[in-house]
This record gives sequence, C-alpha cells and structure tokens, in this order.
Amino acid sequence: MVTNTFTPHVGGVARSVQGFRDALCRAGHEVMVAAPEFDGAPVDEPGVVRFPAWKHFHHSDFSIPMPVPGRLARHVRAFAPDLVHSHHPFLLGHTALRIAAQHGLPVVFTHHTMYERYTHYLPLDSRRLQRFAVELAVGYCNLCDAVVAPSCTVAECLRERGVKTPLRVIPTGVEVDHFQAGNGNRFRQSCQIPQDALLLGYLGRLSAEKNLGFLSRTVSRFLQNRPDAHWLVAGQGPAREIVQAACAAAGVGARLHLAGVLQKEELADAYRAMDAFVFASQSETQGMVLAEAMAAGTPVVAVDAPGVRDIVRDGRNGRLLATENEEEFIAALAWLAELPAAERMRLAEQAAATARRFSMARSVAKLLHLYGLVLDQAPRSTGNGAWRKTAKRLEEEWKILYNIAQAVNEALRSAALSGPKSAP
Repeated sequence: MVTNTFTPHVGGVARSVQGFRDALCRAGHEVMVAAPEFDGAPVDEPGVVRFPAWKHFHHSDFSIPMPVPGRLARHVRAFAPDLVHSHHPFLLGHTALRIAAQHGLPVVFTHHTMYERYTHYLPLDSRRLQRFAVELAVGYCNLCDAVVAPSCTVAECLRERGVKTPLRVIPTGVEVDHFQAGNGNRFRQSCQIPQDALLLGYLGRLSAEKNLGFLSRTVSRFLQNRPDAHWLVAGQGPAREIVQAACAAAGVGARLHLAGVLQKEELADAYRAMDAFVFASQSETQGMVLAEAMAAGTPVVAVDAPGVRDIVRDGRNGRLLATENEEEFIAALAWLAELPAAERMRLAEQAAATARRFSMARSVAKLLHLYGLVLDQAPRSTGNGAWRKTAKRLEEEWKILYNIAQAVNEALRSAALSGPKSAP
C-alpha cells in the first residue's frame, strides 16, 4: 500500500489505510505500507517504509514526501508483493505506478478524496488548479487495473468524469463492536460535561475543507437558545481557532469542549457520549466518521454531499439537509432535541443498523474479492530480465508524464473557455 498520509497523521485516508492494513493482517495476509514521515511516527515500524518529507507543508498538517530514487527497491524485492494498492494519484502515487511497472504487478487505486476541494493548501490556488486536480486524478484512474470508490455517489462522479477502468464501491469499514462498547458517561465525566446535557459532537480534522466556519456559526447559534446544550469537538488542525472564535462571539465558549485527538477507547466513548453528530463537510467521498458515530447509536445531522448521502437517511437515522442553510440546520437540531425518548431510541437503532452495513468485516471481504479478480486478470510475466524491467519503467514514466501534460492542457483549455475569472 502506497499513501501520502498515514499514522500518526489525523485524517480519513490515514485511518482508512491503517484500518484495511490491520484487517488484512488479522486475516493472515501480509501488507507493506510506503508513506512519508510525520511528526510523532515511531522510529521502528514493522511493515512500514517511510520517505523523508517536507512536514507541515504550507502551514498544514500534511507532509510532502521527497523523491528518493530506489528508496523502495530493496524493500519490494524482499517483500515480493502480489499487487500494489495506491491511495493517491500524485507524489507517492507515481512511485506506486513505477514500482508496479518495474515488477510486472497490477495496481489498485482508491479514490479517497475530491482533490479539487483541497487545492487551497497549494500556492496560487485557482479554478485552473482545481481543474488540473480533477483531470490528473481521472487520468491516474485510467492507468490502473481497478479503482475503488468509497461510495456510490463517488463512483457515479468518476464515471461521468471519464474513468474507464473497472470501478468497485468499497467503503472504508468501521469496527462496529468497538464503537458500540463505548462508555459515554465515563467520557462526559472526564470532560466535565453534565450527564443530562444535550451534547452535539464533531470529530475529524479541523480544516477549511470540512466547512467548519458554517458549522461553528450554526451550532453556536443553536447553543445560544439552548442553555442545556454543549458542543464537543475532537481533532486537530488549523481551523481550531475558527471554532473557538465562533463560540466566543456567540457567548457560548464555556460550553465548547475541545478534546484534541482521541484514540481507541476514548474515541468510542466520545461517540457514545454524543446525542447527535453534526457535519457540514462538502469534500467527503464517504464520511467514515458518520458510520463510526452511527455504530455507537448516535444519529447524524448533516448537509447533503457526495458520500454523506450514501449513509444518512433523512428522518430514519438522522437528518440530511438539502442545502447549506443555517436556519434549516438549527431547526433540524431542535427537532432532534425535542423528540420523545422512544423516537430518539428508534433513530439510534436505525443508526446502528446502518453502521452494520459498513462493517470492516464486510469491506475487507469486498477488497479481497477485488484483489482476486485483479490478480486473475493480470497478464502473466514474460520474463524478469533487466531489459524488460527497464522498458516497462520507461513506458510507465511516459504514461505518467503524458497524464500530467493532458491534465495541464485540459486545465488551460477550461480556463480559456470560462474567461478571466479562472486566472490565478
């Protein structure tokens, strides 16, 4: 597995890679992970190859891996993989293609992210750059043997954008039993949250693409009219100050609880402590935290978005709002808060039932089935000579460069058609 984010980075892709890696290993398979260095990463990690990286790129919590020719070569030779699973279409994603070509291996790619929504982390962000990100990802998909989409809406989007490679919908699984076993009362006590308080919760990266400006304003306004309500925010990131500022401006800062990064038991306890999970991100391809919250029996109030609509069913396991509207979001929170106990229990039961459809056991079984199909269809190697390896590497290098050139050309063409607003 080749990824640009991995533990201890906090984010959906890192957690997805770790979750699938652990589940595959428990099932008796062997997995090697290639990833950049991050602050706090263990010095000795069995089965993990780290690349030197530019940490905290552009004042973010991301690391940009530095190209080190041959960094993976001896590890790959010793490991002798059956296939390569790439988790990004750039940086180490290109390394994945090169390694696969050199060793005659098939490549599976998971399209975790709507990359055009993350270009604000780069200098000179523009519509042109967003178009480039879309085209680069589509071209990368078509260089692979199979593509995993975390949700049906993402699969549909990729087909519309021109992905021809076979697509399979495989959501990142959640450990349902773990989240069901959380102790909400214990978590409330540790954070000094009253047991009878109405607790809204958010968990994830605190960053601009999670739409925390809208969410913070909306929840703060709701708290102004509900003195019994509190807001729990778990995670870290540059948008932490946005959350704090919104609550302070509304005069509800004393009822904001910033829990930082939570792990294992604390994570399950936090979900169980919540009465509702609130979410407004428009950049998700699945929204794994939604399934985790539901596994704990916590209904979700969210704004409609790709990935989100695959999980949240309005009125059944939470509320799904068609538009990003503060008044409608506040009304949905009030509706949930005023539900009779029996109705809230029904929501919790439906949420738990939804989560079972996204269990890790089901997801890893689907992934293994896909691996089997890809391996069965992969062409047999016609030799392992140095010339064959060199030729395959050069061929793949040309494909990578051609894909980048095509993405640049399409971005420039799109900018020219849409006029000067697309300029940086």
